[in-house]
Amino acid sequence: MSSATLRRAVRETVSGLPREFWWLWTSTLVNRLGAFVATFMALYLTLDRGYSASYAGLVVALHGLGGVISSLGAGVMTDRLGRRPTLLIAQSSTALSVALLGFMHDPVAIAALAFLVGMASNASRPAVQAMMADIVRPEDRVRAFSLNYWAINLGFAVSSMAAGFIAESSYLAGFLIEAAMTMACAILVFVKLPESRPERTAVEKAAEEVGLGTVLRDGRFMSVVGLSFLVAMVFQQGSVGLPVAMGEAGFTPAEYGLAIAVNGVLIVVLQIPVTRFIQHRDPRRLLVISSVLAGYGFGLTAFAGSVGAIALTVCVWTLAEIVNAPTQTGIVVRLSPVHGRGRYQGMYTMSWAVAGLVAPLVSGYVIDRYGAEWLWAMCAAVGTVAGLGYGLLMRRLPPEETPEQPAAAPAPAAPRPATEVA
Repeated sequence: MSSATLRRAVRETVSGLPREFWWLWTSTLVNRLGAFVATFMALYLTLDRGYSASYAGLVVALHGLGGVISSLGAGVMTDRLGRRPTLLIAQSSTALSVALLGFMHDPVAIAALAFLVGMASNASRPAVQAMMADIVRPEDRVRAFSLNYWAINLGFAVSSMAAGFIAESSYLAGFLIEAAMTMACAILVFVKLPESRPERTAVEKAAEEVGLGTVLRDGRFMSVVGLSFLVAMVFQQGSVGLPVAMGEAGFTPAEYGLAIAVNGVLIVVLQIPVTRFIQHRDPRRLLVISSVLAGYGFGLTAFAGSVGAIALTVCVWTLAEIVNAPTQTGIVVRLSPVHGRGRYQGMYTMSWAVAGLVAPLVSGYVIDRYGAEWLWAMCAAVGTVAGLGYGLLMRRLPPEETPEQPAAAPAPAAPRPATEVA
């Protein structure tokens, strides 16, 4: 590809998106660049504080549990209080709790604060996704979600590398740097991002309020959430099943790090060109293909006997991840009522949070009891089931909104009073 062609491709990918989207994108990137704590939490507790691996596992689990609980609450706040105030509350709370966690020595206090950090850090996700759906035109949403996912992974790749160097100098510095960068995100949101929640018409105000019960009774959407959980269970094996299986097979941590680094590198390199390829294609077909590709990408690990071969399997399921993430988020928006986006996004976010809790338990049990080969076979089976599920459940998607609809309207020029929370 020539440099001129590359420049044109990049220009077409990033052009036409509103200014508010780029401020939100910048906030996401800054937030992920400072995400050190989750990366080195287990090492911090075992090496620096001298706690057992069991205690470290408990703290990490409590961090994940906090995320599960806050998913629904943050979704309700997003719809009732607004996207902007929810982001401000979530990010400022994360900054404060992360900073405090760095100074804690009592094991009970550490566990409690880890739980609060998990709640606060996860609370911003429904608000970010709902705000992005509000301010971006329907035809541009897959592209916007892809760019946001690219920012997340670019930030994660940089912060993961930086975390190792920071930890060698001072774990406390890592906590304080994350707190400072998260607070910088809150300030950026306060200064640059107006509230984006669409105004309700008189008819909409008289209609039935969208509550969590409405979400739970939405059979098609909850089926998509269930399929999302299955796909998330498969993708989680990259960080929970794969390192355990490679360790048992005699590979070193450095070799696992080399193999899994392929995931982040490919996402950073391929997310934008793949987005250009998929943004106007049938989302049902994309979800079917990406689910099956994820399952069999992990399934092929059973036949990989070297780091190079494992890296090739990582390439397969990473391509599935690149296609699945923005497409799935776009489908959630299409299935969500405009004034219930926060709750719907919260339920979707919870499917990934629950998978993050369940996947380590399942993979550990299967590997210990039956061997890693069975885990990879199960991944292939689960990916196939999810693909079939998407094919059956999404035959008649609701039409895309037109640019004139409220959801696609630009955000107001000035922030409204903080009457809503994510």
